[in-house]
Parts: sequence; C-alpha cells; structure tokens
Amino acid sequence: MISKGTSVQLFNYTITSSGLEKDVEYAYELIKLGGHGRYMACANPHSLVIAAQDPIFQRALQNADILVPDGIGIVIGARVLGLPLRERVAGYEFFVGLLRHCSEMGGLSVYFLGSTNLILERIADRTRRDFPLLRLCGKFSPPFKSEFSEEENSRMIEAINAANPAILWVGMTAPKQEKWIYQNRDRLNVPFIGAIGAVFDFYAGTKKRSSPMWQKLGLEWLPRFLREPQRLWERNLKSIPIFLSWIFRERMRQIFEA
Repeated sequence: MISKGTSVQLFNYTITSSGLEKDVEYAYELIKLGGHGRYMACANPHSLVIAAQDPIFQRALQNADILVPDGIGIVIGARVLGLPLRERVAGYEFFVGLLRHCSEMGGLSVYFLGSTNLILERIADRTRRDFPLLRLCGKFSPPFKSEFSEEENSRMIEAINAANPAILWVGMTAPKQEKWIYQNRDRLNVPFIGAIGAVFDFYAGTKKRSSPMWQKLGLEWLPRFLREPQRLWERNLKSIPIFLSWIFRERMRQIFEA
C-alpha cells in the first residue's frame, strides 16, 4: 500500500500539501503500481474560479489523484484559512521533478500530447539531452479546436495506447486538457497522466518563465501578465479578485462560527 501523503481541503478540492519531493515520489509509485487512468492536475485561483462554472472541469479537478497547489494564491488563501499548506508546487517543477526521478530510477517511457509539431520536436530534443535514460515513445499534435470529433479522439487514444507509455504529458491548456483526461482516462492504457499546459512552451523554450526572483516573491504571474496582458487579463484581473472574495467569506464564516 502506497502513501498518498498529506493534503488540505479547500472549497471541496483535495490539494496536496506534501511538497514537491513527496508528490513526485507518490506519482512514481502510482506509475510502478501499473493500472491506468491516474492523473495529476494543477490548482490555481483561476482554475478554481473557472471550474465553479464548468461542472466537468470541476469534477476533473476533484477527481485528480494529485492536485498540486500551482498558484501562490492557493498557498496564501490556505494560510489565511489556517490550513497547513506551506509550499507551492508549480506544474513545471513537478514535470521536471518526475522526469528526473524516473531517470534516476532507471528510466521509463514518456509520451507528449498537445501543442504544435515544432514545439513537440523541441521538447523531444531537450528530453533526450536532459534525461537520456528516458524513452520517448511518441508525440502527437492534435487539431487546434475547442472539441475533437469522435474520430479525432479515437485516433489520439489509439496512437497513445499503441506506444504504451508509462507517463502521458498533456499540454492543451486548461480546462480543455483536464476535461479531456477526465473524460478519456478509462480508455487510456497509461499508468499516469499529467495535465501541464504552459509547461510545454516553457520546456521547449518558446516562452520564458519568470525569473527565480519573481518566483520566490510569489509574483511569477506578474511578468507574464505584462508580456501578454490581452491573453492573461481575465486570469489576473477577474479570477483573482473573485477567488479572494471566496477566501474572505470563508474566513468570516470561520470567525463567526468559532
């Protein structure tokens, strides 16, 4: 029996509080356990706000085997509510951490689904350089559309299953990627699946992560917002205030019920 580690309950979501190292170790144990359909996703204020209006996305996050506190807002909100969550676990760190751990343990097979062929080629090249013991068993760039036809969906699933990966990384942006994993997890013969979105661009080098200074300050989002305000305005100027209002209401409820 493997240990899942510690977690906190925040707005009906079970968010891991074990920290990066323990989360990676737990994911590796799930992979070695075999089976299929287990997956990780990232929790941040924007994803929780969007999920409140999207029942499938909400179920996808609630049913994740590992839901990491990807946004600093999740950590701050948990602290305000007295929840024992101290460490942010960014999707990028989880991705690199799990690949490194698998490589150190002798290597496993990985598959990449999402983005463009150019980005997938860059990811493949870097994976081979960074983790030569891992086996890249396939990659697939799906059609760029909001929903796939059944034929397109079946083609992706058949390609993935034929490659027989130990890990499937999905980078199709949220909430599309989480919903796709949730709705197709029983058809995928993959022990572990990760929904990591923008990590594809960061790892490929087509977009830059904010500097370690901004990450340490909990403001990794700020340089990205300044670079792409039109794309990220809703995430930062709409979702964060809504999330903060949830935290405020919950804190008031705690105070009055104490």
